Amino acid sequence: MPSVLRPACWALWAAVTVLDDLADEADVTPAERAAHVEAWTRALEHDLAAGSSTDPVRYALVDMAERWRLDLTSLQGAMAQTRDDAHGLRFADWAAWRAWCNKEIVPWVEQVRHLFEQAGAPMTLRLDRQADYERFVDGAQLTDLLTDLSTDLAQGLLLLPQEALEPFPGAEADLHQGRWSPPVAALITELTALARRRVTRPAMTRGMHPGAAIVLDTAAALMRAQLDAIDAAGPTLLTRPPRPSLVARARVLAPARLRSSLAWSLTPLTMPRPQRPAATANLPSPAAPDSGLRPPPPHPSGARPPQIAADQMPAHVAVIMDGNGRWAEQRGLSRSAGHRAGTAAVREIVYGALEIGLGHLTLYAFSTENWKRDAEEITAILAILQSELDEAPFRDLNVRQRWAGWPDKLPEDLVDSLRREEHRTRARTALTLTVCINYGGRHEITRTAAALAQAAREGDVDPHLLSEADFTRHLPHPNMPDVDLLWRTGNEQRTSNFLPWHTAYAELYFTPGHWPDMDRRDLWQAITEYSRRQRRHGAVPTPLTSPENHHWPPHTQSDPRHRAR
Repeated sequence: MPSVLRPACWALWAAVTVLDDLADEADVTPAERAAHVEAWTRALEHDLAAGSSTDPVRYALVDMAERWRLDLTSLQGAMAQTRDDAHGLRFADWAAWRAWCNKEIVPWVEQVRHLFEQAGAPMTLRLDRQADYERFVDGAQLTDLLTDLSTDLAQGLLLLPQEALEPFPGAEADLHQGRWSPPVAALITELTALARRRVTRPAMTRGMHPGAAIVLDTAAALMRAQLDAIDAAGPTLLTRPPRPSLVARARVLAPARLRSSLAWSLTPLTMPRPQRPAATANLPSPAAPDSGLRPPPPHPSGARPPQIAADQMPAHVAVIMDGNGRWAEQRGLSRSAGHRAGTAAVREIVYGALEIGLGHLTLYAFSTENWKRDAEEITAILAILQSELDEAPFRDLNVRQRWAGWPDKLPEDLVDSLRREEHRTRARTALTLTVCINYGGRHEITRTAAALAQAAREGDVDPHLLSEADFTRHLPHPNMPDVDLLWRTGNEQRTSNFLPWHTAYAELYFTPGHWPDMDRRDLWQAITEYSRRQRRHGAVPTPLTSPENHHWPPHTQSDPRHRAR
């Protein structure tokens, strides 16, 4: 690590260690262990608000949060997970185990990543390498679990999923009884090989700042040395944690320190001036994850959304925002003026989505094919996107913002801003707004297929038993629901390589108006049209509620734009 970041990293490491020790306390009940973790977490919340602490580890965290202007709210879930771990854990399969890993580890890793970003050496993560990052985290946790196997077994814990134990009959019982048997030896050999494959991700650090890449590569090499020690431990693995020899560690650390010293000497790292704790530095209580949120502003006409039955509301609406350029040309303006005008329509549609209770809204802002346009127009579009992110019109709304696309060729500042908004709004719950920038559907499917092929090569999936669920899990946003309604403006009737996997059963809705002329009432009309359609999915249609049950405000029913649909 660069010397300027070491105190902050040690503060994070110390906090993880304290919480882990509290959750693993010997000679106390699980309830007492959980209470001790909860008390420490609550004390940190108080100390962050006060700006100081009498506890040395919490004092270091408070200082780190102030000095580096870090938002520690993401640690709340990890600390709650540690508290719950004090009661013991059991996993049915690798998927459940992986979910635990992500909740337990990733928030702490994210804090380190933000430290690098604040210092001016961003540890840039690429969406197309998401699978590599996830497997690296899996491998790190599995290495730690195998290292601490003797400690966990002494407390009656076995944190391996049943799916890993089942191929080795008798291994689970032998482990609980502290017996080193052939099934146990075979299980450990299998798991160390799996962990070694997962922490060895050469592609993960390509394109990163060389200093950050050296940090991750060195961590991976140290974990492989740790796995060598686990392999060599044999029966002693069940009685004490194995450690690599000093020689093995020196072989990794000596050249790494030389390389990192050179890398950091070429990079001017900066430390922000300390600031007093702000509201964003506090660790909020679960009851109020995001205070100060407001409802969207009302429509100038006073229009209100229609009443749509819950079972006829789409869960996910995707929009191809077409016609900005033609709108401008019809008015003798530059095409970039049309794109600027389109941002007002985006705000209106988001307001309308919140008012009607839509859960997911996805907007097609810039496709991979749009790079074929004139360079001046491309520059204008990207500048408008950056300006909107800087202005943050949804800052005080209950909107979780996400980005779908690839960083290739996008300005670095724009990518940083997109990720900043993702991180800032990650806990919001009313509407998930996904903006597709530098996105192409075929490219997404191709990259997902490549990720699946890699997973098959590593033994994570059986290629003969692949399912749609396996494919979905390897998409960049695996939790994005299928699109129910795909709406395109601008009098065009094609889907233009937009979300092909998610729109397989989408209802299509095409309207003649250009995007800058749209407002929330057009979204409500689209949703009303959707509610009148029969969704079969290959089955026999069911009776549909009469359209008269949808109560539109009188001004909307008489609006000539809607009669023209």
